[in-house]
Order: sequence, then structure tokens, then C-alpha cells
Amino acid sequence: MENDAVFAVEANIGAQLSQTDPPLYRSSHTGHDLLTSAYGGIEIHKPVDYEETPLLSRDPDRTYSEGQTTSEPAWSGERDFEGKPWWNRPSVFWLLPPFSIFALAFGGSVVPRISLMLNLICQDYLSDRSQKDPTFTFMPIIMGADNPQCQIPEVQARVSTFTLYIMVIAGLLSAFASPKLGAFSDRYGRRKVIAFSTSGMLITEIITILAATYPETMSYRWMLLGSAFDGICGSFTAAMAIVNAYASDFTAPARRNVTFAYLHGALFSGIALGPVLAGLVIKATGKIINVFYIALVFHFCFLLFMAFVIPESLSKERQKVAREKHAIITEGQTSTRSWISGPDGLNIFAPLAILYPTSEGSNRAVRRNLIFLAAVDTTMFGVAMGSITVVLIYSSYMFGWGPIESGIFVSIVNISRVFCLLVLLPFATYFVRGRTGSLPQRNSGSDNFDLTIIRTAILFDMIGYIGYASVRTGPLLILSGVITAAGGMGSPTLQSALTKHIPPDRIGQLLGAMGCLHALARVVAPTIFNGIYSLTVGKFTQTVFVCLGSTFGIAFVLSLFIKPHVYYDEPETPARHEGYDGSEGETRAYQA
Repeated sequence: MENDAVFAVEANIGAQLSQTDPPLYRSSHTGHDLLTSAYGGIEIHKPVDYEETPLLSRDPDRTYSEGQTTSEPAWSGERDFEGKPWWNRPSVFWLLPPFSIFALAFGGSVVPRISLMLNLICQDYLSDRSQKDPTFTFMPIIMGADNPQCQIPEVQARVSTFTLYIMVIAGLLSAFASPKLGAFSDRYGRRKVIAFSTSGMLITEIITILAATYPETMSYRWMLLGSAFDGICGSFTAAMAIVNAYASDFTAPARRNVTFAYLHGALFSGIALGPVLAGLVIKATGKIINVFYIALVFHFCFLLFMAFVIPESLSKERQKVAREKHAIITEGQTSTRSWISGPDGLNIFAPLAILYPTSEGSNRAVRRNLIFLAAVDTTMFGVAMGSITVVLIYSSYMFGWGPIESGIFVSIVNISRVFCLLVLLPFATYFVRGRTGSLPQRNSGSDNFDLTIIRTAILFDMIGYIGYASVRTGPLLILSGVITAAGGMGSPTLQSALTKHIPPDRIGQLLGAMGCLHALARVVAPTIFNGIYSLTVGKFTQTVFVCLGSTFGIAFVLSLFIKPHVYYDEPETPARHEGYDGSEGETRAYQA
């Protein structure tokens, strides 16, 4: 497979680079006995007993030594940014303000876009009907207002079909684009790729504005072209994946889940506040189109900020190393391909090969962890995407909720989720791991804390969806939603855990592959769960929630197969590790 070649050539490239420059990433084994099993390549960490060792056990992601000074970088990746001024050092605080604006534009335009499509499709349908039947008359359609003449089955069916087309086009195209953009960002930097992903949303907003402004000359079907541009540029899934890759470049592995939680918190804050602010804009101006003008400005500001203002997270040296590896791999490709690799650019599953490395340095435990982590992450994302509309439709059917009650429900759930992401998860991480930012760190796979958070989050989600199926009052439904909000801590922890299993110069490729899975889940999950609901409503209406809860049960079982402290052990040469003689299967100890 192509991905096997990726890992196979790294030892040779590492040897070439080590002859000229110090390695960009050098594992630190100070203060530990590092034992490598001959049959698996799994590193087992055995702490050395020091007299000053605290009574509480230390996190295996953290490395200690006698006489340690604070002058040593907290993480080997920080060496890329040593000596740079604050305005030229990547940080999550550089990323959060523009990303929050991006999230507001994303969240604020969702509901108005559906309303606009409903009005445009309704106007088109009624106009066609009046042309065929001269005796048919209808009231003018007011964009953004309640139009009772549009609440008919024919219009509703057309809107449902059209939104499905938009979702499928954007989802499938982004499934192809996301992995390629992620791998490209490994070689040429994150900033410009994030800006490119945003450009698709920019074009979508422009086409939407034109369709709303000139409905007589520009059909609403042009919005399909906007979704195509959005998908080609990677859509939201690619943008989020590469933003996570950007954060991974400057964040130590043990703190990565907190950084990802900040980004997810900003995202859900935008989803919670965006619709409220959009409603206020429509109420104040009386025009729904103004929401899309504001979203256009926000997306443009985000694009400019990412392209020209924010510091690049990948140093020129790391980009050069990744390009050299890619060039060698491209030149050495063979004609033998498996079903998963397929012809370049044609097989949508080819990028997923990074989840199953088989070359030197990998092992069965790494492959198992990567596959199960990816499966759990995709399942949780798919359920989240597939259940949004179902929960709102169900609450309207069971409790007679209108837009106000549904808005309150969505706000409470998202505020609870943001609290868990911005307060609860960082506090738990600090309590368990302490101030890891002041100590040397390195990749060592998922630790027990990661797995505990992941499994706890799955349990919260499962309990919440069982609650949806069981409760028969509105307040208890809101309580079930709050419980599922606690499950939001699982997604950033899963993404963080995935990045701990591979070399740093493969993070963009890995998260791009996850973007591919998310894009497919974005298409498949809503189709399945909405179909289940439509078939069972009025019979056993809660069937869909039983299925969703069962899905989380399966995800929890899969999480039990994920093992801690397993990661891809990048092949290294003697020049990069003193005391290593290269003997296969030999057990070596690295001590201070």
C-alpha cells in the first residue's frame, strides 16, 4: 500500500537528515527505563525510583529527570518556536478569536439558509403552478417571513429533496478533498490550506445572496453549485480537521485534548449564539438576506486572518522534511495496489490507509488502536449529525414545541456542552496531569486518562439517548439533552488520542482522513436515522433513540479494545539515539 511506503522510507530520510542537521524531534527517555518488546515494538514505561519521587503516580506522557531545569523546552515540538517573538509564535489564543467568528457565521446561517431555500422553492413551485393553471393565484412570498401558502406537502417534499442533494454533493466532494488537503498541509503549512477551505464557504455565501436577490433571473438550483464549491474546498469538515492539525503542531501531547476542547467550545458557542444573533438581525432589519451578508464578511475576515496574520505552526524545516519524504514516496511507488489504496484520486478509501500502517516501526497494537479510535470517533460524530433534526422534530411531535421552546432547548444543551469543554475537561486534565506544560513530553499513545474520558463520554451519550426514548415530559427531555452534552468531551479527546499514535509530520494526513470519515458520516447518518424515524413515527416513535443508544453501546464496547501507551515507533538511526546498536528485538534501557 502507498501508506506503507510512507512509513518505510522514514528511516532512510531520517538518516540523511541526521548527517546534516539535528533531528527536529528527538524522543526524551530521561528518568525512565524504556523497554521495547521484541515481538510487538510496544514501549513499556517503567518509572525509575528516585528519592524525591512524589507519592502520587506520574502520567506516562510526562518525562522526569534528576536536576531537571525549566530551561529545557516543555515539548520537543517547541524547539521550532524558540527565540521567536510572541507575535510570531503560534498559540491557541491566536486561533480562538478568528475561529469564534467563523463558528458564529457557520452557526448563524444554518436556520436562515433553510428558511430561504423554503421560500425560494415555494415561490418557484407556485409560479410554475400558476403558469400551468391561469385560474390559480397565490399571495406574494416574503423572504424570511412565515408564508402559510408554503406549508403544503408538495413544497415540503421539494425542500427535503433539495437539502438532501446539497448535503450529498458537499459531503461526497469533501470526503475526497479533506484527506488531500490534510496531507498537503503537512508539506506546505496549515494557514493557507485553512484559508482555501474557507474560500468554498465564501463562494457559497455569494451564490446564496445572488439567488435571494435575483430569484427571477437566478434559480435557487444555483445553490447546488455553491455546495459543490464548498465540497471541493473541503467544506467545514476539512477546515475543522486542519485547524486541529494546526493546534497539534504547537501543543504538547498531554495537553492536546484541552486545546481541542477550547476549539470545540468555540464551535458550539457559535452554534448556540449564531441562531440567536441571526434572529435579532432579521428582526431589526426585516431582511433575511442581511444574515448572509454578515456571514460573508465574517468568512472573508477569517480567510484573511488565516492567510496573512496568524503565525504558521509548521516551520520551514518541517515542511521541507515532509516534502522530501513525499517526493521519495512518489518516485518509489509501485504498480501493486490493494483495494484500499486504489488509483490515486479515484478511491475514496485510499487515504484511510494511514489508519493501518504495516511497515517497520508499526505493530498490531498501533493498528488496532487507530482503527478503534477512528471507528468510535466517526460513530460519535455520525450520531451527533444524524440526531439533530430528529430530536427537534420529535420534541415538536411529542410535546408541541414551537420555535421558541426548541430554541431554548438547543441553547441549554449547547451552553452545557460549552461548559463541559471549556471548564470541566480542562479542570479534570489539570487535576490529573498537573502543569504538564512545564515538563518535557513526548508522544506515548493514549494514556489511561484519555481512555477514561472517552469511555465516560460515551456512557453519558448513551444514558442521554436512553433518556430521550424513556421520558414523556419536556423538562426531562431537556435534562436528557444536558446529559448528552457531557458526552461532548469525547470528541476532542478522541482527536487528541489519534494524533498521539503517529509521527508529527503525519498529523495533517491523519486528521484529513478523519475528515473523510466525518464527511461520509455527515451524509449517511442523517439519511439512516431520519429514515428510521419516518418509518416508526406514530407506531413506536422512540425507536430511533433506542437505535442511537444502542449505537453508543457498540462504541463503548469498541473503546474497551483500545490499549494505553501504544504508538508508532518511528525508526531511528544510531546517530539519533546514542547507545542503540540496531539489534532486532534487543531490549535497551535509556537512563539519565
